[in-house]
Amino acid sequence: MSPIELSIFQSAMHSIAEEMGAALRRTSFSPNIKERRDYSCAIFDGLGQVIAMGDHMPVHLGSMPMSVRAAVDALSLECGDIGILNDPYRGGTHLPDITMVMPVFDEAATEEKVQPTFYVATRAHHADVGGQYPGSMGLCREVYQEGLRIPPVKIVRGGSIDRSVLEILLHNVRTPIEREGDLQAQIGACRVGELRLKEIIKKYRPPMIQHLAQELFDYSECLTRAELSRMPAGEFDAEDFLDDDGHGSGPLRIRVRLTIDPVAAAAKVDFSGTHSQIESSLNAVLAITYSAVFYVFRCLLPAHAPATAGLMRPITLTAPEDTIVNAQLPAPVAGGNVETSQRIVDVLLRALAAVMPCRVPAASSGTMTNLTIGGIDPHHHRPFAYYETTAGGAGARPDRDGIAGVHTNMTNSLNTPIEALEYAYPFRAVRYGYRSGSGGKGRFSGGDGLVRELELLTDAQVTLLADRQRIGPYGLHGGADGTPGRVFIRHEGEEKRIPGKCSIRAVKGDIIRVETPGGGGWGDLS
Repeated sequence: MSPIELSIFQSAMHSIAEEMGAALRRTSFSPNIKERRDYSCAIFDGLGQVIAMGDHMPVHLGSMPMSVRAAVDALSLECGDIGILNDPYRGGTHLPDITMVMPVFDEAATEEKVQPTFYVATRAHHADVGGQYPGSMGLCREVYQEGLRIPPVKIVRGGSIDRSVLEILLHNVRTPIEREGDLQAQIGACRVGELRLKEIIKKYRPPMIQHLAQELFDYSECLTRAELSRMPAGEFDAEDFLDDDGHGSGPLRIRVRLTIDPVAAAAKVDFSGTHSQIESSLNAVLAITYSAVFYVFRCLLPAHAPATAGLMRPITLTAPEDTIVNAQLPAPVAGGNVETSQRIVDVLLRALAAVMPCRVPAASSGTMTNLTIGGIDPHHHRPFAYYETTAGGAGARPDRDGIAGVHTNMTNSLNTPIEALEYAYPFRAVRYGYRSGSGGKGRFSGGDGLVRELELLTDAQVTLLADRQRIGPYGLHGGADGTPGRVFIRHEGEEKRIPGKCSIRAVKGDIIRVETPGGGGWGDLS
C-alpha cells in the first residue's frame, strides 16, 4: 500500500466524521449542541475498532469504542437500524451523553448474511435527561438519581424511528421538544455518515477497506512505539487531587505509575492507589479513564497521526475496580466524565513531565466548571434546562505563555455566545471577560481564567459541579500554581461564595458569578 493511497483514505475517513459533525450541529435544537458544539462523531470498522474521529470532544472520542462494542454485542443491527444508549455500565460514560450507532453495509453484497463494512457513531450531551436536578448534573449518591439510563436498544428499525422507544425517552425528561430535536439531529448525522461511506465502499470494495483500515491501525501503533522508544526507561510516579466529594470529604487522590520500556517500545499506566469509589458524582467509569489515557498519548504524536484503535496497542492500562477511575454500579458518575477525567489527564501529564520535561505544559484549569440552571421559562411557560461548561486558563508551555479563557484537554467545546444565551434562556449577561492575574507566574505564565456573570430573570434551581476550587492547577519546574476558581451568588445586594459542588434555589434578580481557574506557570522566574 503506497503512503499516498493510505493518506487519501485516512483523509476521506476524517472528512466524513467532520461532515457528520457539521450535519449534527446545523440541525440540532439545543444551544448546547449547536452553539457549544458538545458532540462528537467517529467511524469504526466492521469489528467496532475506531478508524477515524472528527475534531470534536476528546472525552467522547476515546470512550466511544466501548459504546459501539456494547451496541454491537447487544443488538443485531441490520440495514437501516440505529442503536441508542447512555448507560455508563454498558458502554456509556455519564447519562447526558447519548450515543447512537449505525451499521453501514455493502449494497452490492450477494450473501444472505453479510457483516457491516463500517459502523458510524454520534455522541451528544443532552441538556437534560431527567433525574433529581434540572440538567442532570447534580450531586447524587447513586446513578439511579442522576437520570434516565438507556441500555443498548434500537431507536430506528429498518429506516423508521421506533416511536415507542422515543416516547419513553421523551416522557422522562424536562425538555422533550428540545430532546427530540437533538435526537433527530443525531439520527440525521448517522445517515450522512452512512451515505458517504457507501460511496467509499463502491470505490474501494470491502476487502481493500479492511486492508486500508489495518494499515491505519498499524501506522498509529508504529508512531506510538516510535515515541515510546525515545523515552528514558523507568517508573515515574505522580499524584493529584480532586478538591472534595461535595459531601464534606476530601481531597480525593488520583495516583499513577507510568512505566516506560523503550526497548519493547511499550508503556504501562497503573492507577493503583487511587481513592475508592464514593457516594458522589465524581466517579469515572473505565471508559473515561481509557479515554483520558488515549488523549494524553495522542497528544505526544505528530498532528498528522491517525487517531485509531492502533494507538493504544503498546499501552497497558490498569485501573482497579471500585475506585474513582473504574467505578462499579450503582456509583453515580455525572462528574466523572467532566471533572475526574480532567484530573486523570493532569496526573498522567505530571508523570510525563518527569520523562520529557521540555515538552509537557503545566496544568490547565482542570475543571469544566459545570453550571446547570433549570426552571419555568416565563415567556413560553414551559421548563427550560441550561447547561454550560466555562473555559479556564491553559497551562504555560515550555516555550510560551498559556492561552487565556480556553477549553482544554478533555473538553473542546465553546462557550455559549451571549446573544444565543439571552435569546434561548431567561437570563441576562452582566459580565463576560478575562480573570486578570489568575494564571500562575513563572518564566512563562499560565493563561488567565474567565469571569462570567448571569442575572436570573425567573426563579430557578442552580446546580454547580466544579473542581479546582481549593487546589489550584499545578505549575512545573518552579512555576507557580494557577489561582483556584470561585463561584458567588448575589441576592438582594449581598454576595456570598457557594461551594463548588452544590444545588441551591435562586430567585429572579439573583446574579451568579463564575470565576474559573488560571493555568499553572512553567519555569522559575529567576
